[in-house]
Amino acid sequence: MNSELRRLLERLSEGNVSVDEALDALGNTYTDLGYAKVDDRRSQRTGFPEAIFCPGKTPEQVANIGVTLRDAGEVVIATRADQEHAAALLAAVPEARHIENARLLIAGRAPDLEGLVAVVTGGTSDIAVATEAAEVAAALGAEVERYWDVGVAGIHRLLANRERLERADVIVAVAGMEGALPGVVAGLTDAPVLALPTSVGYGASLGGIAPLLTMLNSCAPGVAVVNIDNGFGAGYLAALLLRGRQRRQ
Repeated sequence: MNSELRRLLERLSEGNVSVDEALDALGNTYTDLGYAKVDDRRSQRTGFPEAIFCPGKTPEQVANIGVTLRDAGEVVIATRADQEHAAALLAAVPEARHIENARLLIAGRAPDLEGLVAVVTGGTSDIAVATEAAEVAAALGAEVERYWDVGVAGIHRLLANRERLERADVIVAVAGMEGALPGVVAGLTDAPVLALPTSVGYGASLGGIAPLLTMLNSCAPGVAVVNIDNGFGAGYLAALLLRGRQRRQ
């Protein structure tokens, strides 16, 4: 439970706030900045915070949204940030980390989750997207291990890490080109596999459409697919799977 909500309920039970005041506090579910209605209590509903998608926003807007989330006690996650977005957010939220190759900024960390997320890539060219997935999952409380450049063109590299991958509770498999990696991984382990296609590849990969279709058509069960280059979505879903399992234990 969110600490702010817990404090409100404790104050209500102690008689320090009225029922109407508590309802008003619960009803104020976002902060209106004019250009953005910041969902700064999203973690109370869903367990995880709203993220900032930077393209189309000015650096000042990104910074102000970040401050609003930070001041509400939320983890700040800003995705697809350019250098100007990053500079503005770092000035406003100096505790944030800038993961440049993933175009990502993060401040804070959600409570620890039980379970392990493994993020694997087909090639070195997929690392930027995979890093976004790994960093987001970690910011949302997951333990994360990374296995880079273990694609099917040299499958012995994947098989050399098989025992370690078998410890994972969720696997994010990141690949471009033909996108075969998730299906192979799903055939080697009992963990759910989140397939993350990237736009890496030659002309016939069609900017990630080819690996996306390969992953959607995988004959290995247990594969779920997110959108092309959507590292944020894959990392979020991996953490959400861990959280759902933890709640039911």
